[in-house]
Amino acid sequence: MTRKAFRGAIFHCLDNPAVAGHDEGVEYLHDGLLLVDDGRVEATGDAESLLPELSAEVEVVDLEGRLIVPGFVDCHVHFPQTDIIASYGEQLLDWLDKYAFPEEKRFADEAHASNVAEFFADELLRNGTTTALVFATVHPQSVDAMFRAAQARNMRLVCGKVLMDKNCPHDLADTPQSGYDDSKALIQKWHGVDRLGYAITPRFAVTSTEEQLELAGALATEYPEVHVHSHLAENPDEVELIEKLFPWSRSYCDVYDRFGLLRERAVYAHCLYLDEQDRALMAEKRASIAFCPTSNLFLGSGLFDLAAARAAGIKVGLATDVGGGTSLNPLRTINEAYKVLQLQDQSLPAFEAIYLATLGGARALRLDDKIGNFEPGKEADFTVLDSTTASLTRRRLATTEDVAEKLFALMMLGDDRAVVATYIMGGLAYQAS
Repeated sequence: MTRKAFRGAIFHCLDNPAVAGHDEGVEYLHDGLLLVDDGRVEATGDAESLLPELSAEVEVVDLEGRLIVPGFVDCHVHFPQTDIIASYGEQLLDWLDKYAFPEEKRFADEAHASNVAEFFADELLRNGTTTALVFATVHPQSVDAMFRAAQARNMRLVCGKVLMDKNCPHDLADTPQSGYDDSKALIQKWHGVDRLGYAITPRFAVTSTEEQLELAGALATEYPEVHVHSHLAENPDEVELIEKLFPWSRSYCDVYDRFGLLRERAVYAHCLYLDEQDRALMAEKRASIAFCPTSNLFLGSGLFDLAAARAAGIKVGLATDVGGGTSLNPLRTINEAYKVLQLQDQSLPAFEAIYLATLGGARALRLDDKIGNFEPGKEADFTVLDSTTASLTRRRLATTEDVAEKLFALMMLGDDRAVVATYIMGGLAYQAS
């Protein structure tokens, strides 16, 4: 790939603004230049300073009036639930029985799995998401389908086969040994290929026997470089059920820890009902949390305490959690995250919100050495936002005075219409018509 330069406003996070402070935590260039060489960031800086240094053969892509941000990172999403998004009624456990499990049975059909995976990957890019941690189903072919779709688009994506051997429909159950064997084969087939990574994926402790969790932990020990991906303390009824199923455990979090599944590169969605001891344990074991505001609201699960997670030192990234979540769009997800925190007398300033959806997500996935901002050497995945694509957003932005106010208004009013282009490794992967 030849060198390319992208000229427009540029915003990215160098650290968590909630910790480092806005002046140290972010970089904003009103007229910036992002220089990409062979798919990686070479430099960012003021356009007027960098342009004279470029040779004549470097193509300059003019994005004047638009905002370049790092590609969004979705830390928890279910691609097989694409077709049941916005399914009316029910809370978590009943929602799984009524909607999720029947839908996931369809993924025994490889052609169906491939069709949904292709659509889902395109939707991620259309919404500006360039990296995702993705649930598949119990079927190995569902993982193959998702990885093939991501590979064809050169996306950085992590996925895994669901492990589930009890408290689920018979035709969605595996066994402890088959789950172990299938997962190991998929790790050997896909992990580290191109930009793909594997996640050991027990659905949640409710649907796994102790034998299955023990073998999942064995896999996590055998392959420390892969992710662990599951759900934790999402719903009060779920937490109560865990107490009955694992009477020896101190807490839901303790169950995963007992089987070696609480470790670096372990990402747990939700984490609404944790106590101080749980959070301290997660921080000690370097596990991360996926903050899923739209699904927590839609399923009536509860409110995530970001301040408590931050105080404990746990890495947190934003997640859409479709299909319990109601949008694949990170801007709409940020919108709901702001409201979730408002209900708890917490705040989510614009810069911190962008952090959660970019560098924060990359850190939660332990991929921040590769993605998350525009530091030199990182992979050049980025999204181009345009605040003029919707009339109300355009009118509101005209009255803003600084970048923080502009970003906040865009995040509250923006949706997929604001995403006008998505680039993968410096190459155009999506462009709005």
